[in-house]
Amino acid sequence: MATNRKLGRTTDIRLAMLKTLATDLILHEKIETTEARAKEVKAIVDSLISLAVKEKDNYEMVDAKVVKAKLDSKGNKVTQLVKSKNGKEYLKVVKEETTEKRQKDMPSRLNARRKMMQTINKVKDSKGNNIDLTAKLFNEIAPRYEGRVGGYTTILKMGPRRGDNAEVVILKLV
Repeated sequence: MATNRKLGRTTDIRLAMLKTLATDLILHEKIETTEARAKEVKAIVDSLISLAVKEKDNYEMVDAKVVKAKLDSKGNKVTQLVKSKNGKEYLKVVKEETTEKRQKDMPSRLNARRKMMQTINKVKDSKGNNIDLTAKLFNEIAPRYEGRVGGYTTILKMGPRRGDNAEVVILKLV
């Protein structure tokens, strides 16, 4: 009977650690960790990538109506002077309505995106902006492995770690 490795942690701590390692591997495409942890993370990331490869082109382009503030040549919002019911005047931002082409996920791709979001953490860059790792999986990583069936990651052994003699490996995307 096949079971998951316990890794010397309680369930919630172990799952959080694996989630963090999977997130780091997708973000940096290479991590250094122990062999047992790498084997567990490899299974998680391989399943995420295979899901992304399967669903990468499963969307349709739709026209979406967008209402935005009108901008002048300097990039500032255009305002106009308006009178309220009680006679007071105030500035109101002028809005313009446009249509844009947007991607709309089909139901199976949306389900895949939600599964990915459960398995990986949210990440911010150095400026504090959110990084969309599901988009990275669909748009960057999945096209790379389109013709490949499994085996998206590889484990390279580095030798024992100084201190506790644990086997250290590099887990990276192929």
